[in-house]
Amino acid sequence: MSKMNFSRRGVLKTGAVTGAGLALPTIFTSSASAYTNEPTGSSVKFGFNVPQTGPYAEEGLDELRAFELAVQHLNGEGDGGMLNTMSSKTLGGNGVLGKKVEFVTGDTQTKSDVARASAQSMIQKDGVVMVSGGSSSGVAVAVQSLCQEAGIIFMAALTHSNDTTGKDRKANGFRYFFNAYMSGAAIAPVLSSAYGNERRAYHLTADYTWGWTQQESIAASTEALGWETVSNVLTPVGAGDFSSYIAPVINSGADVLILNHYGGDMVNSLSQAVQFGLRDKMVNGKQFEIIVPLYSELMAAGAGSNIQGVYGTMNWNWQLQDPGTQAFVKSFGEKYGRPPSGAAHTAYVQTLLYADAATRAGTFEPCQIGAALEGFEFDGMGIGPTTYRAEDHQCFKDVLVMKGKDSPANEYDTLEIVEVTPRAQVEYAADHPMFGGAEASLGECNNG
Repeated sequence: MSKMNFSRRGVLKTGAVTGAGLALPTIFTSSASAYTNEPTGSSVKFGFNVPQTGPYAEEGLDELRAFELAVQHLNGEGDGGMLNTMSSKTLGGNGVLGKKVEFVTGDTQTKSDVARASAQSMIQKDGVVMVSGGSSSGVAVAVQSLCQEAGIIFMAALTHSNDTTGKDRKANGFRYFFNAYMSGAAIAPVLSSAYGNERRAYHLTADYTWGWTQQESIAASTEALGWETVSNVLTPVGAGDFSSYIAPVINSGADVLILNHYGGDMVNSLSQAVQFGLRDKMVNGKQFEIIVPLYSELMAAGAGSNIQGVYGTMNWNWQLQDPGTQAFVKSFGEKYGRPPSGAAHTAYVQTLLYADAATRAGTFEPCQIGAALEGFEFDGMGIGPTTYRAEDHQCFKDVLVMKGKDSPANEYDTLEIVEVTPRAQVEYAADHPMFGGAEASLGECNNG
């Protein structure tokens, strides 16, 4: 059995089907311009695939809020938000290419197989032209691969693993969110200033692609300072009770605990580490410290006072004062009565970037949209000048280093911006060893 796909130039090619039992959507092959789910009516449909249940559900539900807001702005509803601030001025609030934007949603449950099935249904049954979503890099990598096979653009939302635009990069996939390497490069100098260069670190790490690459990145950055990595212990996603993993830290000789956990897992592991009295201990003549390299406003709110004084990194934060951030925070706040999380920001921005690329390309054909995104430079979307690098489809921009506030004014005022790390400090070569080296390749774009 074979499938048909098109290279960027529209040359018909054949290849074996990958992925067990994957049945690709039917397309018309009489014309080289045909592509998967080419819209024919007055509307175009997007697919938003996020965890609505499971350990990352809080982030997923905030992504859905932002996706809905983005669609409203694209269709001319509300105040327009970042349509008014983004440097590209192609979007006019009249849909995309004259078509009203509609959307369908799915629940990934933070499980790769469930996420693939959900995305496949969106493509086959609902006829979406684009899939976005995330909150788990394992899910993002799986869905990105499916979209590559099916000839659909995947606009990755919340995914932080190096692998998403590293060894698992795909020509049909694009990521706005930053990655684990960038977190390490941004936070290490801050940790050096705060805690010195003679520290012994114990890592608890989520046992999947994101946890693995974050631990590798943070260990490399801190070891470059002079820190010693005492141990790295893998933990299952959704464990709930992390006490059996935290207890050994006490007698390990480590004076820093690094939690490579996210979502509800981070809330639980951090809270339990504090309950064990780790932050009250003196080890090696130093105050014991806890670090959460990647966190969000939602996680900080869930952790409450336990987040106070804890360093981490973020892709974006609602407290930034640029026009794009202010426009988005205003729109989101008026609709939902709360500030948006970083997860929401990424979901919103990726939706607008896809719509903008389609408008600039003048088509919903995936490979032409991909070409419009590759090397695209833009601003006005909340974190300064940004580039979609052509070689790996990774966005490059400044990175935020955050710290839990000692005296928060309310449940949304839990974090403070310690540093806006300049983009140049977190950049790396496309063939960096942590990202698959010279053998990593996007492959060919697939139109379906």
